[in-house]
Order: sequence, then C-alpha cells, then structure tokens
Amino acid sequence: MSNALLDLPPALARTLKQFRLLEREDKMQALLAWSKKLEPLPERFAALDRAAFTVPECQTRVDIFPEHRDDGTLHFYADVNARQSPTVAAVLAIVFAGVNDQPPAVTLALPADLVRLLMQDIGLGARESGLNAMIARLKRFATTD
Repeated sequence: MSNALLDLPPALARTLKQFRLLEREDKMQALLAWSKKLEPLPERFAALDRAAFTVPECQTRVDIFPEHRDDGTLHFYADVNARQSPTVAAVLAIVFAGVNDQPPAVTLALPADLVRLLMQDIGLGARESGLNAMIARLKRFATTD
C-alpha cells in the first residue's frame, strides 16, 4: 500500500486501493454505485436553516449536516441530488464510510489531497474545487462541539 493510503482511515484506504485497480469506465461505474449508498437525510434536519450547512463552492447544491454523538463520535449526513450529481454523492458516501461514527480526529486527519487521490485518472479536475470544499467543511464541523 502506498504511503498516501497508509494515512487514511482503513475504509477509505480500501476503497482507494480498489479504485486504483479499475480502468476509467469501471471507476465511473463504481462511483455510480457509491452514489446510491449515500445515506438519506433524516427528517430531523429538514426544518433547519440550511445556510450554515450549504457548501457554496460546489457547483451542485450540497448541504452537509454534522451530528455530534454522546459517545464523542461524529456522523455526517448530506442532502444532494444523487441523480443529478452522482460524483458528488459518491465522494460523500465514500468519505462518510471512512469517518462516520469515528472520533473527530479521524475527520481532521483526512489528507489535503484526498480528492485528488480519489479522482485521479477519472478526469474530473473541474469538480475538485467543490469536492475539496466539502472535505474542508467536514473538517470545520469536526473542530466544533
């Protein structure tokens, strides 16, 4: 496993390792499958003012909701139209699989180049700014109580 993967939560490292073995078309299919795994937004978040949860840097409307649990772990939810933006939904599902129900330190330890690691060879460079903004938002939520 490369050094970059060693610094990731185990679930993320496994996923990235699998992506590296795939050809471009297979990666796109894998992203589509991951987009369908994004957990639906619980009803309790529907009435919240979304201004504090929207990621304005994304071309796609994305709202990320953190939930600080009593056991000290974090759980993230996102509201994004997975049909219109499967890549965004997939990246969130992949990242959430690695950081949800973990201490905030796991989220804070995500490497700055996580999006590049995940998206390499797919050719979605124009989306990296928004995807990186989502990761930055997760880290910001992880630093607050």
